[in-house]
Amino acid sequence: MVDEQNLNFLLSYCISALEQCSSWTHVEVLQALAALVYSNGPNCQKVSLQLRERDTKIFAQSEIAADNPTVNQLFVSSCFNFSVPGQPYLDESYRNVCFQTFLSVLQSSKTSDIDDIAFCMLLQNALKGLQSLLNGGKMKLTQTDQIGSLLAVLKKCMFHGLPGLSIEMPAALYPAPLPQYDKRSPVKQEQSQPTTSKQPGNRRKKSKGKQKKGEFEEEGREDVGSAGSESVLGAGMLKLHLGDVPSSPCSDPRPRAYVPAGKDHLSSHCAGWKRISSSESEYSDAEGGIQSKVRSYQANVRQGALACFLSAIKSVEKRVLYGYWSAFVPDAPGIGSPQSVSLMTIALKDPSPKTRACALQVLSAILEGSKQFLSVAEDANDHKRAFTPFSVTVASSIRELHRCLLLALVAESSSQTLTQIIKCLANLVSNAPYSRLKPGLLTRVWNQIKPYICHKDVNVRVSSLTLLGAIVSVQAPLPEVQLLLQQPSSSGLSNSGSATPHRCNSSEQWRKALPSEGEPPDSPAGRTSPEPCWLLRLCVSIIILPREDSCSDSDANFPSFSSVYEPCPLRLESLQVLALLVKGYFSMAQSYFLELGEVACRCMEEMDPSIQLHGAKLLEELGTGVLQQYKPDSAIAPDQRVPVSVVVTFWTMMLNGPLPGTLQNSPHATLQTSACDALSSVLPEAFSSLQDDQQILCVTLLLGLNHSENPLVKAAAVRALGVYILFSCLRQDVMFVADTANAILNSLHDKSPNVRAKAAWSLGNLTDTLIINMETMGQSFQEEFSDLLLLKMLRSATEASKDRDKVKSNAVRALGNVLHFLQSCHIANPRFREAIEESLQALISTVQSEATMKVRWNACYALGNVFKNPALPLGEAPWTTQAYSALSSVVKTCKNFKVRIKSAMALSIPRKRECYGSAEQFGQIWSALVEALQKSEDTEDFLEFKYSASLRTQICQALLHLLGLAKSTDLPVIWETIRDHGDALRSYVLQYLKSGAEENEAGTQTDTCEREKVLRRAVEHLRGIEKQLGAKARGRASVYLAGVLADHASATELTEA
Repeated sequence: MVDEQNLNFLLSYCISALEQCSSWTHVEVLQALAALVYSNGPNCQKVSLQLRERDTKIFAQSEIAADNPTVNQLFVSSCFNFSVPGQPYLDESYRNVCFQTFLSVLQSSKTSDIDDIAFCMLLQNALKGLQSLLNGGKMKLTQTDQIGSLLAVLKKCMFHGLPGLSIEMPAALYPAPLPQYDKRSPVKQEQSQPTTSKQPGNRRKKSKGKQKKGEFEEEGREDVGSAGSESVLGAGMLKLHLGDVPSSPCSDPRPRAYVPAGKDHLSSHCAGWKRISSSESEYSDAEGGIQSKVRSYQANVRQGALACFLSAIKSVEKRVLYGYWSAFVPDAPGIGSPQSVSLMTIALKDPSPKTRACALQVLSAILEGSKQFLSVAEDANDHKRAFTPFSVTVASSIRELHRCLLLALVAESSSQTLTQIIKCLANLVSNAPYSRLKPGLLTRVWNQIKPYICHKDVNVRVSSLTLLGAIVSVQAPLPEVQLLLQQPSSSGLSNSGSATPHRCNSSEQWRKALPSEGEPPDSPAGRTSPEPCWLLRLCVSIIILPREDSCSDSDANFPSFSSVYEPCPLRLESLQVLALLVKGYFSMAQSYFLELGEVACRCMEEMDPSIQLHGAKLLEELGTGVLQQYKPDSAIAPDQRVPVSVVVTFWTMMLNGPLPGTLQNSPHATLQTSACDALSSVLPEAFSSLQDDQQILCVTLLLGLNHSENPLVKAAAVRALGVYILFSCLRQDVMFVADTANAILNSLHDKSPNVRAKAAWSLGNLTDTLIINMETMGQSFQEEFSDLLLLKMLRSATEASKDRDKVKSNAVRALGNVLHFLQSCHIANPRFREAIEESLQALISTVQSEATMKVRWNACYALGNVFKNPALPLGEAPWTTQAYSALSSVVKTCKNFKVRIKSAMALSIPRKRECYGSAEQFGQIWSALVEALQKSEDTEDFLEFKYSASLRTQICQALLHLLGLAKSTDLPVIWETIRDHGDALRSYVLQYLKSGAEENEAGTQTDTCEREKVLRRAVEHLRGIEKQLGAKARGRASVYLAGVLADHASATELTEA
């Protein structure tokens, strides 16, 4: 580092030398300048104003450098040193100058007076400079021309020196749904031979396909993997087409991919770039060495371009990047047209394994997070149209990606590159919309990846399991994956190679489950299948069985190498796959429910915290799977569920085993958190059948963990208490409810937002329990429950309603329940009066606020609960007017239709006319509902339109409810509405009457007959009032409504006829 004063002087001197001295001095001056600015780039911005005006002349010397390759290279080095990473960021103006300089160098063409190696070094320096700006400078690319120019030069450099390929790129790429034209220059025979005649010894074997000498001339070069053509991957690889699934799933492609060097049966028909002997070559050994060095430098340029592309992906918004999808991702070639060059061209054709791996890393980065973009793909139906929809284009690209990646998979010999291929496949599988695509893609991936689970390299095995985990988790459950899981366990697994298939056979013991005592032999959890799910068996064998053979040298990278078990990463990945399998396909895993519980137990008993953690996660998924089966809306038949007796046995085994110890393992907070989550997944019916001491153990552990200093553990514990408070065997215990309430209120005041959010959710559940107990146990429970605790809950919930939205949404729910729970004695108590007023004002302000829709929905729901409490002075207290006004405003103007529905429902809850207050207030509510009915189709968001029918239904129910309660003083406003909007109201009411059995937002169903009865009661009610008024009645609303009923009856008769 140079101090600022000396830096100022030396920079001024160097710039003056470049301006005034002869060109032969420029090399030395630029060397000195490069050394000066290295790690001093930010300090160069702090020099005097005079130098600040002149230092941009550094970059102006590019015109001088253009005539001298050495000066050019040094000039780019100076720019790179100016932006060296690890230093404070440059100002934006300097970054842009550097960026444009590097870009212009990369856009320049090689001239005849510069040799290949010097040109490669020039490109490398420019690429490094760009990468430094994108990484260290945190440069964000936003302008289309800037992005397009960068991507164009990167695509050009990605293929620099690639044997058999020379392309000319336009100055800039533009967002387009189809590949842009890239002009390919024919590679002359005499030029391509020296470039491609010798390869490094690590060239992958499968690239040695049957090729004639001139087949790499671009005009006659075939497209990789095209049907009916010979590929550089070898003739044997051409059998892997989109429609080709091996007839025997046990076939193993690895002998082709792993044949030792020099023993390939295709070696006599090697490609043009295969190493040849000196006697066959036209060139001397020195010339061959130079060519090998040139190829090495060219590969470095390609790797630098790909590394820079990886940095560019992080600097460009994904939605912008996907506009250039077709420029880098392969698409199926059209009839008679060659396939466009893409990242897969490098992955399939590049002789350098490192470059192939770099291309796959870039492709993985593009695929990561592409789910929304790829979701438009659709080719399940045959499209016979005059044009190709964009959805079909994207689907075609997805299919081509599958095909090319599978070609690369069976052709690759480098373990590191193979790992990248499989990771790339996993990213593709995680984001592709298979439910919208023709089936078969996952089947091909599944069958091709099976042999690699037994690969000699641990990293390859781990990534293979990751890919299988992606398959079983994507859009689960998929029928195609369900069929794959039911395949015979030996399908696709051969016993060749150094791997684990023999261990798989020794895992028969664990799956021989005997029926539990008293359980029928054919029960879901007691029966044993002759052929269990092979993936489940494989994962279990990796997790719990000792290994029987040696693994690769890569095992030495893992601490567990000396262990009797498989390497730790492999076991962890197997546990994750097992958890995903249980989550997505529980119906297949439930046959081995107790056995999988034993696996979780064994994992939690181990010393490695990571194994314990994933064992706890597996336990949680098993518990959640049972909970899903027993949900009220579950489609699983009762006889197909895991029997409660088996679930009791399962949790007894856990509570007598390692789970309590894991919950108390304070040094590992994440493990405690997962154990809490697992304990909260117990089935309520099973919990009530556990022994008393086990129930007490669960509750005691959770109450104790609620005082943990770790926020993750505390959040998990308070959430679990919120689950337990709903258990029927616990909620009627006043002492347990009180203890849980105190624990929840303690967490509600925690400094961690996550803890407060979980506590607010649990408080909502706790108050739900109060309402359930009030309805089932009557006044006895209300009298037993502590008034002081109730007041504390009311105040805490009111305070929480002012917190952030995640806390607020459940806090207002709890407020509504507590206000519903209050008795007359509480309302009359002076201590409660202020708290009640504050809580009501909090609810009203939340309804009117600009909070998230979930918060406002819960606030409307809470006000509806308040209206259910007959002890509250509804219609008399001042807050009544405010509450009705807030709901009336929301039902008319809220953008979210679900909030409107909930507000209309709240307005229809009071059961007495007195609750609605004065005639003026009743009229305002009536008018608001009529206006909301007319606006029920007005929305700016198309997604809300699907709720418009439910909104009209709820508003019609509210209007009929009001008609049934109306007094004589309310008739003028009702008649005025009918007179002004009668035709519109008639159509809406008729639609409501004939809409039939619809489930409304409250979850209740009203059929047509019930709706007619409500309307008839309203007609009779109005008719009686009008009869009392006699001539004083301005209009006859009952006559109008009777006419609506008559129209409905006529329409029904015509329909039936």
